[in-house]
Amino acid sequence: MLKKYFLNNKKRNFSTASIWIKGGSDMDSTGKKGINKILCSLLTRGCEGFNNFTLSEYIESYGAELNQEIFEDGISISIKSLNEHFSKLCPLLDLIINKPTLLEIEFQKVKKSSINFLKKDKENPFNICFENWRRIVYSNHPYAFNTNGNANDVLKITYEDVLLEFKNFKSRDRYLISNNLGINGVSIETLLGEKPLEEKSITINHDLSPNSRFDFNNNDSNQTIIMMGNQTCSRRSNEYLPLKVLESYLSYGMSAALFKLFREKHGMTYDLGVYYPIRSGNSPFLIYLSVSNKQALFAFELLSTLWKNLLFNPLTDAEILLAKEKLKGSFLLGSQSLDEILQRKIQLISYGISPISEIDLNSKIKEITSLDILKLTKKYFSKPFLSISGNEKICLEISNRWEKSF
Repeated sequence: MLKKYFLNNKKRNFSTASIWIKGGSDMDSTGKKGINKILCSLLTRGCEGFNNFTLSEYIESYGAELNQEIFEDGISISIKSLNEHFSKLCPLLDLIINKPTLLEIEFQKVKKSSINFLKKDKENPFNICFENWRRIVYSNHPYAFNTNGNANDVLKITYEDVLLEFKNFKSRDRYLISNNLGINGVSIETLLGEKPLEEKSITINHDLSPNSRFDFNNNDSNQTIIMMGNQTCSRRSNEYLPLKVLESYLSYGMSAALFKLFREKHGMTYDLGVYYPIRSGNSPFLIYLSVSNKQALFAFELLSTLWKNLLFNPLTDAEILLAKEKLKGSFLLGSQSLDEILQRKIQLISYGISPISEIDLNSKIKEITSLDILKLTKKYFSKPFLSISGNEKICLEISNRWEKSF
């Protein structure tokens, strides 16, 4: 079922339409991790009336863009062109998702590309560290796996498997959004104030031992990568915004706690921050940083001290005020690009979340207190998970300290 929405944005000389198909890599079955990534790529490589080359040439002849991307809980396909060409190009979205050619020769190309990408991914210690982190955090949950799948599964995926997955794909809910009135969609404004889907409270397992919440891999570089955090709440939860304020406090700009501690005060790293993406399920929240092997143990001690401070001491009035202002600024920055606006709104609608006005958003942020954030740090971060990539001797020493501290 396809639901259409129209965003009454400021007049522009181009139009964008974006389709969100509910269900992404979380729909990959056991033994076939990566199949929806292959299907996602295959969809845009030919449809009724167009083969791979003629589709590309047709789109480029109008100076248009066609993009596709897979997420843990959805597939996004979008097309953008000048207004005068949009009526000729927008129908392609329907052909791509309903009448793709899905040729076997194109499947072989996409499968080979996926395998090469996964091999390249394994060359990056940062990616390996992150994959290990979410594997121990999420165990057998769909979020435990890379959206691209894993090499062993992808190698075994057949053309017939993809055709079967497409039958499943056709039954998934679809949501389309555009700034062009020609799509005949429901105005986003009519959704304002609608009651969102109820979010069930999740139970966090606080009984796991430190060893069960720790993993490391040995690398031969002079770099140690540290990732620490836990799964938190869904985007539907009322806990989402307080955690965004915490993210802002930790990582937004040069006034951020991480920047001041690791770069300004100790000059230790340029690669650090917080990863807290939008998800329909329990979103990961982690602090990541990379330092030289020489500084690794000290960096872990600094991070441990910062983490414990978040657990036991509320943010000061000045800290939370600044964090809120930076967060509101980041939302405004994310509203400059029409593509970003449309992508975000259709994703949230698919999660059962109605749009919210800037006034309402600022009001909700204003209500958040330091005690709200402290309550959530105790709930989600008292038993964090740690993943390290680095020299084995250093990793083992950090493991010993980790066991005593967490």
